[in-house]
Amino acid sequence: MTNKESDEEMKMNMEKEKSRSESELSGNDRTARIVELERQSVIQTYTRQPILLVKGAGARVWDAEGREYLDFVAGVAVNTVGHCHPDVVEAIARQAKELIHTSNLYYTENQVFLAEELKTLTGMDRAFFCNSGAESVEAALKLARRATGRSETVAAVHSFHGRTLGSLGATYKAVYREPFRPLQEAKFVPFDDPEALAAAVSKDTSAVILEPVQGEGGVNVPHPGYLRAAREICDDSGALLILDEVQTGFGRTGRWFGKEHSGIMPDVMTLAKGIAGGLPMGAMMAAESVSEVFQRGDHASTFGGGPLISAAALASIGAIKVERLVERSEKMGTYLRSRLAQEIDAREVRGLGLMVGVELAANCPQIVNQARERGVLLNATSEHVLRMVPPLVVGKEEIDHVVKVLGEILEEP
Repeated sequence: MTNKESDEEMKMNMEKEKSRSESELSGNDRTARIVELERQSVIQTYTRQPILLVKGAGARVWDAEGREYLDFVAGVAVNTVGHCHPDVVEAIARQAKELIHTSNLYYTENQVFLAEELKTLTGMDRAFFCNSGAESVEAALKLARRATGRSETVAAVHSFHGRTLGSLGATYKAVYREPFRPLQEAKFVPFDDPEALAAAVSKDTSAVILEPVQGEGGVNVPHPGYLRAAREICDDSGALLILDEVQTGFGRTGRWFGKEHSGIMPDVMTLAKGIAGGLPMGAMMAAESVSEVFQRGDHASTFGGGPLISAAALASIGAIKVERLVERSEKMGTYLRSRLAQEIDAREVRGLGLMVGVELAANCPQIVNQARERGVLLNATSEHVLRMVPPLVVGKEEIDHVVKVLGEILEEP
């Protein structure tokens, strides 16, 4: 045996021993070990919940200690078809055996088939694929500049469009923007206020960017006429209307896309989150007249729309159709809001479909911790607002249980 072979065998034995020792750890020890390793090895930009998730199915997840949770966060509105949907898992496994990555220097079938599918679903004309919501917003803002020759953006108070330097300029929360100034910052106007929007848009405005329902801002639903007014304002000024459907897309609001509640068409849409069954993907959709201004080399993404991720997206969209999850979102969302309004002492329950905000007098980050201890995962967007965005496969019994847990927490002294 050569020295090289001896070294490789020793390395393999060490890896086997490490794997064996890790498998013998208790759930508590396994969690503690990962928490410590994460602290030492990962840049500390996240505040994580103190559980190690190891398995998911439907609207449920399990941690390393075997505890089961009802997941009303869904990877922040990502796991639309539920955790590990069998159709998505099968599509990923099948595609992984054939071709995983090529870059966009070559044609691949799944990307083109997905673009055709998205055209049909959105009513838009062209797709650009990337890897996240922030990237899709970056592409949209860049396209708007190219199309209009203008540089100014108008966005809404309490908006969230991402944390990259371009998208950050259109994200409202000052605590996100302040450390990274100077930025190309948007003009921020009150959400759901057509008059304020009209006053802010000028001959220098390249685009107005709005969420059909504000997610991170607290699940704020505008009046039906607001987006129609925004469309008219943009038409009159020559600015583009960008709808950020990263969180509201793929059935989340009880329609395929949030824009359908207002009956308007934007010039550009940004998509991500629920598009690919839990894998990272983003897409920018644009009208033909706008998209044609992008020239070869104007924008690119090495991984965007690769064969593996596109296979997952096609399978996820297929599952939404077959299982009628858009309709289910509307039905279950109505049921969830009704149950919350009946059983919970809330300042307000708001939302569309399975995108629900619960405004409370209580401290919501504390409620998130208490609910987790009782097997329910929730998310707080602020001190007094809980966001519920469960997988669209969630059922009435699961909703009843979550409402019951929340009610019990709020009744405690």
